[in-house]
Amino acid sequence: MNYRRLGRTGLQVSEISLGTVELGLNYGVPVAGEHLRPEEAAAARLLNRALDLGVNFIDTARAYGTSEEVIGRALKTRRHEYILCSKVAPAPEDVRGRALVAHVQKSLATSLAALQTDYLDVLLLHSASAEEIRRGELIAAMQDAARAGHVRYVGASTYGEEAPLLALEDGRYDCLQIAYSAVDRRMETRVLPLAQRLDVGIVVRSVLLRGTLTHRYRYLPAQLAELRDAIARLAKLADAAALSLPALAYRYVLAHPAVATALVGTARIGELEEALAFAAQPPLSPDLMARIREIIVHDEAQLHPGTWPADSTAWQTDASEGATRTATGETP
Repeated sequence: MNYRRLGRTGLQVSEISLGTVELGLNYGVPVAGEHLRPEEAAAARLLNRALDLGVNFIDTARAYGTSEEVIGRALKTRRHEYILCSKVAPAPEDVRGRALVAHVQKSLATSLAALQTDYLDVLLLHSASAEEIRRGELIAAMQDAARAGHVRYVGASTYGEEAPLLALEDGRYDCLQIAYSAVDRRMETRVLPLAQRLDVGIVVRSVLLRGTLTHRYRYLPAQLAELRDAIARLAKLADAAALSLPALAYRYVLAHPAVATALVGTARIGELEEALAFAAQPPLSPDLMARIREIIVHDEAQLHPGTWPADSTAWQTDASEGATRTATGETP
């Protein structure tokens, strides 16, 4: 396992880390039951296997269903072996002032109890909006928690470009979690260079864009045709380089010097082990990196899973074809 410095926190984090939303919720492209939440015994095996393999950064959130409770029960005797990151539960829009401080305190206390620990290494704002970052109330309350010894470092999980840029300019955020992938490279223009210059740690999520940078891209519905076509072009580049699409995706993201760690959001030991194998391979060639950057999705809304069709039947058109591919041994 290779380890990288998480910016000015000084924490040495495994370059592949474990995202645990799938341990607490059904999550991902809803095709043929592939993203059903595992039984707790299976989740515990995954968590312990991750630590055994050298993965030392585990990401969760108050909003991830039962994820925190599952982690707490599975890893309570191994707390010293990993860096634990969780997120404040989203606050109602009309909560301000002392009520907002109380919300942060309650969310943190609930997380600590569920995780069976007395501190978090990293506490993030969950899906922090530009307006929340401008107001500064939430980060101030989180800093109070850090001064009280319940949190070591604070930051934010963000979407888009405006929010992380505001957080970087604010100066109080030790690290940021951002969406970044081979098909969604918007962070390369301003966010990643500024984070590197300011020594703010970067945790990358959505490396596989909710599972679509795998064979599952074929299930993307007509409303996401531009995204589907772009990923199909990436798949052809991967085939030509004798790579799987997920291998290309992880190696592309880890090539950026501002990235400290890339999350693997999975409930399957095999998928985690595959990601670790991808990270151990040599860097992609400059020519392949350049060809990846030629593929652009102009409709940026298609890069945000929050805008995708919520009706699961929209994803089932090719379910029988997917079953055939699985039966013939095609892997993600």
